Amino acid sequence: MELTQILKAAFEADASDVHLIAGQPPTVRIHQVMTPLEMPVLTREVARKFLEQMAPPEALATFERQKDADFSFQAEGLARYRVNAHMQKGMVGLAMRIIKTKVPPLSALSLPEVIARLTYLPRGLVLVTGDTGSGKSTTLAAMIEAMNQRYRKHIITLEDPVEYVFESKQCVLEQRELGQDMPTFASGLKHALRQDPDIILVGEMRDLETTALAISAAETGHLVLSTLHTCSASQTVERIIDMYPGGQQNQIRSMLSNTLQAVLSQTLFSRVDRPGMVPAVEVLLCTPAVRNLIREARTFEIPNVIETSRAIGMCSLDSSIAELYFNGFISREDAVAQSAHPEKLERQLAA
Repeated sequence: MELTQILKAAFEADASDVHLIAGQPPTVRIHQVMTPLEMPVLTREVARKFLEQMAPPEALATFERQKDADFSFQAEGLARYRVNAHMQKGMVGLAMRIIKTKVPPLSALSLPEVIARLTYLPRGLVLVTGDTGSGKSTTLAAMIEAMNQRYRKHIITLEDPVEYVFESKQCVLEQRELGQDMPTFASGLKHALRQDPDIILVGEMRDLETTALAISAAETGHLVLSTLHTCSASQTVERIIDMYPGGQQNQIRSMLSNTLQAVLSQTLFSRVDRPGMVPAVEVLLCTPAVRNLIREARTFEIPNVIETSRAIGMCSLDSSIAELYFNGFISREDAVAQSAHPEKLERQLAA
């Protein structure tokens, strides 16, 4: 069994993920459903061979040392992959996220129109949040590409690993990969500020140092885009503030209220009208009222502001889910299951 044979079958099936686990047949995720391919069970030796075919030397060294490694892999003529190699039951397992080679335009992603307006921001912090596999990377890539085609600016991306590969168009665009081009996000971000950037993409604000540097960069006139694994706008604000020691939280509330421009919280759904996925998106725009709530530690009131500000483009997650359901895009069961307030949404869908 050849690796290219498996990856070609996954690509043709429009899979989002490929799982190569010793002791099991190759399995793919198609529209959120795990589906075994009609292929033989992978042996311990074959799984190890696939790892050695894909991993660069530094990732292989990390794997030998830590039993886990993340890296990117390009299959010529097919796609790029974000790969996690790990050990399970003493054997190799590989989880591969397929990254389409072409960055989709924002207009093709079924996202709220207000998101395209965010690409015109001159400075500030824009966060795209959601669970793993919720489409955060694709949304950010589409936003970067829109700016790449429009502006004459310097864009730097800091990623783990590099996913979508951009070509410099109107902009000068540099992509740096964790491990290969920088030791940590914080280090990459600190040095990026000395590289004359206009726009910075930080793959994930995963620790205090990275978060502090991202907020400082936004405060000093850069447009900073990043992600967090949170499920709502208010939870995102609280997560950032909770990273800081108690004595610094008032100061960071003030800084965040000045720099944060928007929070987009995404959830992906399987479509029922045709094969594919569609996102539900909660949108928080930082109006003066929202900035005041952040500053005064009243983030629990943010959902109310979102509900009453639809006219300017804000939208709650449940409103977005309800719209998808009423348009015939998703099932009622999925809508209720992924809702922030299931009982309330169920009553709304039944009305």
